[in-house]
Amino acid sequence: MGHSHDHNHAHGANKKVLLISFFIISAYMIVELFGGIITNSLALLSDAGHMLSDAISLGVGVLAFSLGERAANYSKTYGYKRFEILAATFNGITLIVIALYIFYEAYNRFTNPPVVASNGMLIIATIGLLVNIFVAWLLMRRGDTKDNLNMRAAFLHVIGDMLGSVGAIIAALLIMFFNWGWADPLASVIVAVLVLISGWRVTKDSIHVLMEGTPRNIELKEIISKMKQIDGIINIHDLHVWSITSGHHALSCHAVVDERLTVKESQILIKRIEDELHHMGIGHVTTQIESIDQLHENSILCKTNAGIIEHYHAHSH
Repeated sequence: MGHSHDHNHAHGANKKVLLISFFIISAYMIVELFGGIITNSLALLSDAGHMLSDAISLGVGVLAFSLGERAANYSKTYGYKRFEILAATFNGITLIVIALYIFYEAYNRFTNPPVVASNGMLIIATIGLLVNIFVAWLLMRRGDTKDNLNMRAAFLHVIGDMLGSVGAIIAALLIMFFNWGWADPLASVIVAVLVLISGWRVTKDSIHVLMEGTPRNIELKEIISKMKQIDGIINIHDLHVWSITSGHHALSCHAVVDERLTVKESQILIKRIEDELHHMGIGHVTTQIESIDQLHENSILCKTNAGIIEHYHAHSH
């Protein structure tokens, strides 16, 4: 019950922080867009483009949390919690596309550097940096940027923005003092590289969840070891661990037990398994109890992960 309360509290805090950040970023994105057009700075325009992806990221994030609050139904038995991961995937892909576009624009500017209004560029980039620092602080201090993929995606967007603003400031100073016109596209390329890395990481992590891969903070060997230490359990097989959404893990397995156990003792055993796994961060557990003569050969992990899970073929009392 306490775990559920904490999850709901974190969920509400994340949603509120995303909403505040969305309004701040959206407002300054418009300022930076017009500033980039007026000063003819690709560094500012690339940062504004990144800020647009931030605004989309934050907006979709708020929508994801809102949809995630909907109750489960016969059509969607887990509710809409997985939408949060779809939002993170979308954010990651958006970052990659924006990075590729900046590379393309920067190439054109390297071959033909335009005149840039460096004074205006410096002022807008400096204010942009302060805005990004504030939003990054807000997300890190009030939101769960460590375990929640959606929050982490939004946070990485803002960090990329912050570095983009730093790049634009340096480029503006180089143009002002040394008249180095190529500094503007160079700054945008550096931003694009950082954006590309962030986008790739978020996309990779979210696709891992969509593919129902084992959560990164869950160690299968440790789970098997803990479960096999419980009295009455002979072996564990057909084990699957996956994430429904960030911080919401599920597990299903077959537990081979001593055939002399009564139904009541088997139920107590299942409760012990659930308690043990709950402490390891797995909230949804499904355990099928089997006796030794019910063992079968067609379960996925029995064949594919023989090195991880030992499959008993014989048993003697």
